Amino acid sequence: MSLRLYFHPLASFCWKVLVALYENETPFEPHVVDLSDPIARAELEKIWPIRKFPVLRDDTRSATVPESTIIIEYLTQHYPGRVQLLPSDPALALETRLRDRFYDLYVHVPMGTIVGDRIRPPGKNDAHGVELARSQLATSYAMIDSEMQQKSWAVGDTFTMADCAAAPALYYADRVKPIGDEHPHTKAYLERLRERPSFMRVLKEAEPYFKNFPG
Repeated sequence: MSLRLYFHPLASFCWKVLVALYENETPFEPHVVDLSDPIARAELEKIWPIRKFPVLRDDTRSATVPESTIIIEYLTQHYPGRVQLLPSDPALALETRLRDRFYDLYVHVPMGTIVGDRIRPPGKNDAHGVELARSQLATSYAMIDSEMQQKSWAVGDTFTMADCAAAPALYYADRVKPIGDEHPHTKAYLERLRERPSFMRVLKEAEPYFKNFPG
């Protein structure tokens, strides 16, 4: 099999790529990485010394592709499917990239700050950083709520890479800072994402690992 994905079923950025793969039923070999295993860690380091996942390895093209957004763009370019995750229209493609960056930077990252603080050693917590992260999420929820009043998906009526980014970001963010009733359109968008078959599959596969989620 040409494509091999190095990932972990609980890792949110990995979910983003899995959603993209499942949307287009792209054949790939899943390779779960346990960073606590020296052998698995060394194998990942061999192909990507940064030792961050997800990483896609394409043996046919002798290409190693890191970073979730770049992986999805790579798949769109070399392994396109029925769902065009990056629109061909330049303006829509730019909007898709903007929304992708928004969910990664202003939902995903602050969510990660809160989760990461839960696993810091005693006495090493960052209360100020968590406070800022929660404030960022509140701002982001409000912005999403305003934008999703008349849209089904992040860029309109079509599911794109931006929704691949939004699914894990909002799912986990809702667990650390629940999306309240004051943001009904954000909540409804998350529910649509949860009902998307590709994301339902990701969640199902992650179920055995949820017990390891901090808090």
